[in-house]
Amino acid sequence: MKFKSSVYTQASGSIGGITYAHNRGGMYTRARATPTNPQTIRQTEVRNRMSQLTNLWVNTLTDAQRILWDAYASAVPLPDRLGEPRNVGGLGMYVRSNLARLQAGEPRVDDAPVIFDLGDFTPITSPTANDSEALGAAFTNTDDWAGEDDAAMLVYGGRPVNPTINYYTGPWRYAGKIQGDSITPPTSPFSVTSQFTLIEGQKVFFRVQVTRAD
Repeated sequence: MKFKSSVYTQASGSIGGITYAHNRGGMYTRARATPTNPQTIRQTEVRNRMSQLTNLWVNTLTDAQRILWDAYASAVPLPDRLGEPRNVGGLGMYVRSNLARLQAGEPRVDDAPVIFDLGDFTPITSPTANDSEALGAAFTNTDDWAGEDDAAMLVYGGRPVNPTINYYTGPWRYAGKIQGDSITPPTSPFSVTSQFTLIEGQKVFFRVQVTRAD
């Protein structure tokens, strides 16, 4: 639980039976609910990858590698639920950096980045979705990631929602990737297959993230 004042002008998390959260309208409270654990195939896969990475951190990475991940995490804080920067630690950054790579079939990165930032890329434009279950958008193939081996743009699609919905936070499901290539960069636009059934008249949200070779 985290809050910023005695009158809860900013709060996130649960106390007793009350959960504090926030959206575009500001902070709100709701009754705390204990979710069921359906143990879906995808949930199990993610947990297994996290366990694998934690085991690698303990038993495979060298002390020198762990020290460099700690230094990277200290220099590159990540926003918490209230948008404030926090140090997630070397293990947290190692898992964060590799979890999506393993899901996408990219090689694991055991050495911490030597440039202390999260990198950047040009935002996608002209997003599309059609009845062939395809998600598409234009991207900039002159960005650094596009001309780099073992780098990729990862695409995640959301469930179709009513057209009146303008704010979506998930769930997201991995749909595909655009592979970087140092010899022949990928061609824009991309097209990947949605993991949800697309329905005419509904709205579909999707997001992308870029993972670099380092």
